[in-house]
Amino acid sequence: MKIGSIDLGEHPVFLAPMEDVTDISFRLMCKRFGADMVYTEFVSSDALIRSVNKTQEKLTVAEDERPVAIQIYGKEVEAMVEAAKICEAARPDILDINFGCPVKKVAGKGAGAGMLRNIPLMLEITREVVKAVSIPVTVKTRLGWDADNKIIVDLAEQLQDCGIAALSIHGRTRAQMYTGEADWTLIGEVKNNPRMHIPIIGNGDVTSAEACKQRF
Repeated sequence: MKIGSIDLGEHPVFLAPMEDVTDISFRLMCKRFGADMVYTEFVSSDALIRSVNKTQEKLTVAEDERPVAIQIYGKEVEAMVEAAKICEAARPDILDINFGCPVKKVAGKGAGAGMLRNIPLMLEITREVVKAVSIPVTVKTRLGWDADNKIIVDLAEQLQDCGIAALSIHGRTRAQMYTGEADWTLIGEVKNNPRMHIPIIGNGDVTSAEACKQRF
């Protein structure tokens, strides 16, 4: 798998971004145990452009954890573009956009998985962020808003057309939050779509080496 010019090998395993978990010390530890790529905690674009200290601290990356991605979220095009440029200056290998966080304080305000209810804005943000930076831009999202709106197969093509270098898919809808089982069949449909040519990264319920092998 290659994301931009970054070669991650044949079966790479990624440390998922997790708020209040994937700080720099945790990422370095996971790297030591074999993670092929790690992600920062997600970063609020609004807080970043307001120079909030706690948010800026999340941009610190170490040479020993590369390749590393910084993940941002937000719902305003201009703020996301400005935040993307600030992140690029922190020298991550990849910039990731979060369109998957289901928690009320994020999705309820239209950011994260809330973007699944405003696809035109999601695509506009993605296009403009891709244009604004020179490093690879990736996206993480979910299957759709709820069981009646599992739109990921078509959405993946639209996001690819925006110029992203890879797509991560959590195998649940926003309505599911973190309940039930992740549906990897739809992730497989995206992966097997002949029109898709970017890497697809599966996410959800990978809790052991055996589960990881099965998902591959």
